[in-house]
Amino acid sequence: MNPDLDQRITFNPRQCGGQPCIRGMRIRVADILEMLAQGADQAEILADFPDLELADIMACLHFAAKRAAIARLAA
Repeated sequence: MNPDLDQRITFNPRQCGGQPCIRGMRIRVADILEMLAQGADQAEILADFPDLELADIMACLHFAAKRAAIARLAA
């Protein structure tokens, strides 16, 4: 668990439909993860979003890893 990374991910029901965003900005975690999945590298993402920091990208990955580790019951 990394509280510094966790604090970078915010939720606001009045912003982006309540989806997780980065530091209260209108940059969704899902958008950053999708860019990474499509092969964008960190430098490219940081160039496209000048308000982002490298730690924000790491926070997105950390968020996704925590979500993937959630145990679910199978029916």
